[in-house]
Amino acid sequence: MLSVLCASLLLVAMDATILNVALPSLIDHMSPTPMEQLWIVDLYGLVLGGLLITCGAISDRYGRKRLFLLGFLLFGLASVVAATAHSPAQLIAGRALLGVGGAMVMPSTLSLIRNIFTDDKERTLAIGIWASVAGGGAAIGPLIGGHLVEAFGWPGAFWLNVPVVIITVAAGLWLLPEYRAPQHGSLDWGSAVLSVLGVVALAWGIKHVAKGNPAPIDLIIMVASVLLLGLFAYRQLKSPDPLLDVRLFRNRAFTAAALATLLAMLAIGAALFLISLWLQYIHGYTPSEAGTRTLPAALATLFGSLSTPWLIQRVGVRALMGFGLGALAAGFAVLAAVPDTTYPIVALVLVCLGIGDGIAITTAAAVLVSAVPTERAGQAGAVEETNYELGIGLGVALLGSIHGRLFTGHMTGLPLHGDDLAEAQGSVGGAAHVAERIGGPAGDEVLHVAQHAYDAALTTTSWISTALVGTVAVLTVILVPRGFQATAAH
Repeated sequence: MLSVLCASLLLVAMDATILNVALPSLIDHMSPTPMEQLWIVDLYGLVLGGLLITCGAISDRYGRKRLFLLGFLLFGLASVVAATAHSPAQLIAGRALLGVGGAMVMPSTLSLIRNIFTDDKERTLAIGIWASVAGGGAAIGPLIGGHLVEAFGWPGAFWLNVPVVIITVAAGLWLLPEYRAPQHGSLDWGSAVLSVLGVVALAWGIKHVAKGNPAPIDLIIMVASVLLLGLFAYRQLKSPDPLLDVRLFRNRAFTAAALATLLAMLAIGAALFLISLWLQYIHGYTPSEAGTRTLPAALATLFGSLSTPWLIQRVGVRALMGFGLGALAAGFAVLAAVPDTTYPIVALVLVCLGIGDGIAITTAAAVLVSAVPTERAGQAGAVEETNYELGIGLGVALLGSIHGRLFTGHMTGLPLHGDDLAEAQGSVGGAAHVAERIGGPAGDEVLHVAQHAYDAALTTTSWISTALVGTVAVLTVILVPRGFQATAAH
């Protein structure tokens, strides 16, 4: 049963990062604009994150197995839509559908684990395996994506999903138990709409404000997101059967775990995106070579996740969560501090990020699931996975947009004009295309400036990431009570 849940989770997690190394090939084929590139990469996580709270509540009321299987079937159909895309618009639509399917799958995986494994130690170990698959899936996405792109082109990153969906659904029908909470009332669809609109509007606002010079409509959407989420929280406090019991956040450890998940995935999502592009555009690696060079992150995530159940019993939640986030901050600090970044340094950074991500995610998942009664397990799963997927999406949207703006600012003194200049300043991929198109000494100069601009932007973005994750690491240690045990609540 655990293998069925983890197989589905692996695909959903991989799809958050699998396009990182496929993006250059996709750009060559479709020529999407810089904004379309960002939407192709991060719309999946943002849609998934926006729907998880609603899907968690649906799974509690109408059956976790049922929602899991329907969501995975939709995931397979969306993979076909994305793989057969002939335009950026169709691919973006396919990624959005993948997000909907993933949102139906993910809360069910963690909540079913809560129902299947009732013993504290068994549940903590199962969560450790779950988290290793979740974090490892995000980390190995570039590795598998790189090899698929070289063998089958960028659509191979989506065709991979189809046979796994068929096998997993067949096994799930046979193996998985059904669970629902019949005492729950009908779903509060008004609150569901508020939660989706609020999360998506927040992500949109952050994305566009981070790019700099936001339009008035972007600021209006940002303010609207705060109002929508505030109204959602108010409705949940007044409801006798809330979609999300926001009172859970009065538990300081629960709040710390939610923050840890969000920041851990924000960090790893942004880092894998920026490093994958760095490996291909700055150092000229092929997609498979670039993917292989992200393997240290996957292995370190696996090690961190699987060692966490043992460490929780001996070190405690408070120190362990602080250490995990601290390792993430240390990885960004190394990337920022070293002036001439070489691959051995990047490998060390990936190890720090992987270990920190694995420990922080696994510890947070154990806290969140242990803190709620069985009938609210879908809500705990939704909080964990909303922060997980939203973190990846916001990592690309926020830190990716900051990096893009800094890159453009460093792209000066180019021997270009008009459309060529705008394309080169828009992204490192655009600069590489312009350099290849014009060739000669002018092309070499464009590529040289772009490489230095990318490195300079990466340094500043890494310092920002260090400060952000480091601050949350300190806050987490403050919030978690001394001596708190993840298995203390039921």
